Amino acid sequence: MDNTNKTTPKKKPRKIKGKVIIDIQKCKGCELCIDACNEDTLQLSKEINNLGYRYAIVANDTCTGCMNCALICPDAVIKVYRTSPKKKESTITKTDVKSSTKEEIENPST
Repeated sequence: MDNTNKTTPKKKPRKIKGKVIIDIQKCKGCELCIDACNEDTLQLSKEINNLGYRYAIVANDTCTGCMNCALICPDAVIKVYRTSPKKKESTITKTDVKSSTKEEIENPST
């Protein structure tokens, strides 16, 4: 059987992204956050901090904002921020009270 025609499924774009902030001077390098990360976003640094530990760093931009790393950190040195997906363009109706006319405003977020 020939398997040359197999295609790898494409990943769907992430709807929610996350940003990980680590206080590297307080991190003790226990690696619990690295093991807890399902997206392989974190890794151990090659440098050491003021306490003499190799600390966790953000290795790539694959964070989904799941917060597993922050929840498992025994020293609470990790913060995770989520970014929501951009909303589709919407139309807001504005009513002018003086003349009782209506205006439609396209994409008010820009």
